[in-house]
Amino acid sequence: MSERRERTADSAEPSARVGGGRMDPATETFVAHRNLLFTVAYEMLGSAADAEDVLQETWLRWVGVDLGAVRDRRAYLVRMTTRQALSRLRALRRSKESYVGPWLPEPLLTAPDVADDVELADSVSMAMLLVLETLRPTERAVFVLRDVFGLEYDEIAEAVDKSPATVRQIAHRARAHVAARRPRGGASPAETRTALEAFHRAVDTGDLQRLLDVLAPDVVLLTDGGGIVRAALAPVVGADLVAKVLGRIGPAASLHPAQVNGHPALVLRQDGAIDTVLALRIDDHLVTGLYAVRNPEKLSHMERETAIRR
Repeated sequence: MSERRERTADSAEPSARVGGGRMDPATETFVAHRNLLFTVAYEMLGSAADAEDVLQETWLRWVGVDLGAVRDRRAYLVRMTTRQALSRLRALRRSKESYVGPWLPEPLLTAPDVADDVELADSVSMAMLLVLETLRPTERAVFVLRDVFGLEYDEIAEAVDKSPATVRQIAHRARAHVAARRPRGGASPAETRTALEAFHRAVDTGDLQRLLDVLAPDVVLLTDGGGIVRAALAPVVGADLVAKVLGRIGPAASLHPAQVNGHPALVLRQDGAIDTVLALRIDDHLVTGLYAVRNPEKLSHMERETAIRR
């Protein structure tokens, strides 16, 4: 595993302090907005490891800024983070062309209160992050900053080096693109819990009929092994095929409920270690989408909660 992948969420958090244990103004400002900056970078990249790298790069630039010349420190940091994330996103798009099998976002173990902010939870869901993958880098940045974080067009224009008028056009185009591809409907928290519990019981017992009862006829299963562990190299489509795949989960594996990217999910463990994170898309009481992340390089943020904020 690379050095970057081993990095924890705290590695980008500065620790500079002044006399008496207080943080200096630059550090204090950065730490105060760190969770927001991480969320911006993560929504643009779909990768927690790369979002942390972006925060590290932002911090290194931030410490060289003359704070006396900065009118709005929060907005300035968001602009810096966006620029770094855009650069990283363009590089990642090239590398994803050679990715083995379906690419899925890096899952985050999130606190229950994330679900209270419905718009934020929706924006970091596996399904939505996959929709954002279909946008061009600048479109993605504009959509995230405007529709998720509510920044004004002139602020976004500074972040992406476009005029406010151009940013408005990009936002309109990106919004229409997302609306045409975003998952339909959705389910209430109660419906989600009921369907998840039924799905959990069916997989635990290996009861094929129970699985078929909770899977939508056109359910799609995406599995991301990254070429490192065994995974389907193409989407598995249809209740019968998906049920057969899920039925192969052996008795030695254990499934545990968890809050992943702001939504209920299941974590599969083998011999105590995380093997797979299984996020679900539920519509009309049925599971319509399954996102199974098995790539071990993407599972490090499932051992402890990651704070995401708007």
